Amino acid sequence: MRDLLMIPGPVDVDAEVLQALSAPVLGHLDAGFIATFGRALKRLREVSLAPSAQPFVVSGSGTLAMELAVANLVEPGDRALVVNTGYFSDRMAHILERHGAQVTHVRAPPGGAPDAAQVEAELRKGGFKLMTVTHVDTSTAVLAPVEELLKVARHHGVLSVVDGVCATAGESFQQDAWGADVYLTASQKAVGVPPGLALLTVSPRALDAWRKRKAPVASVYADWAEWLPVMEAYEAGKPSYFATPPTSLVCALDVSLGHILAEGMEARFERHRRMARAFRAAWSALGLRLLPTSDAVAANTLSALYYPEGVDASLVGRVKAQGVAIAGGLHPELKTRYFRVGHMNRVTAADVLSTVGAIERALHAGGHRASAAGTGVAAAQASLSA
Repeated sequence: MRDLLMIPGPVDVDAEVLQALSAPVLGHLDAGFIATFGRALKRLREVSLAPSAQPFVVSGSGTLAMELAVANLVEPGDRALVVNTGYFSDRMAHILERHGAQVTHVRAPPGGAPDAAQVEAELRKGGFKLMTVTHVDTSTAVLAPVEELLKVARHHGVLSVVDGVCATAGESFQQDAWGADVYLTASQKAVGVPPGLALLTVSPRALDAWRKRKAPVASVYADWAEWLPVMEAYEAGKPSYFATPPTSLVCALDVSLGHILAEGMEARFERHRRMARAFRAAWSALGLRLLPTSDAVAANTLSALYYPEGVDASLVGRVKAQGVAIAGGLHPELKTRYFRVGHMNRVTAADVLSTVGAIERALHAGGHRASAAGTGVAAAQASLSA
């Protein structure tokens, strides 16, 4: 029997998604694949709530999605502001610097998120071309106040890039209404597909900025000029080629996006909020402290929790022995002090209770007895029943 996969990605996926992966492989110029790819592109636009945006689906990881945004919008010497909430904000800064940007950080201590006033104070100094923000940083489980930050960026005429790798299809987001220029993600988290796809939805304003750049994009593979004709052709039902797309993964993506839209975006956001509330009720009952400094900045797609006194990283292995896979820490300053639990995509009430039960038993086995047996499960059940 396989473990219940409750890490912050890859996540468990629907049986129909797996069936799409196991179907006979289609050629990238096959008429059936062209129709499927075109539909997946349209569906990605709907999931991002971005009717005006241009979708891109490219073989690669979430890091490639980050580079696809940066490589096309940044030229050497451009100034970029990074709203920094953890490890993946640092990665975005590294990519920006590699492409020649002059990077300024607005940071919060680990577990916190800069607010709009802090960001506006920096943007008011002028000279910035781009602002980046990690919607949910997988290292800290911090949920940034994206809507407010995007308003500030628009007010100052600054392009915005939102890293939605650990948020898309799990955290509330409306690209067009909120004015995000690029929303990027990957397939293996709340989008509900195995790893292998970099996904972006790009606003007309961002495409216009890209067309006006003076220097050529340094990377051939990341250049929108190579991919845009392909995306436009497939969406129009026509064949095109730059580099061979991962046809089976695209077919799986189409299935998963169909499931997401059938659930409904607001219903899906609310389900993730409901599951997260149940987890937080359990953590509180068990005497566990969240790494995010308040519920306002606590993500709904994963939890990051400090080990209680007397408990160390061996907890992760004890939980796995109970049949549930969770993850250790990632943020370099705190890596050995906390663990993470993913709760995104198809997570159900049964998954919540199974995970809490496994963690509770593992804590007791490790000597942490701050609460009576069953307390965490009871708290989660009460929240789910409310």
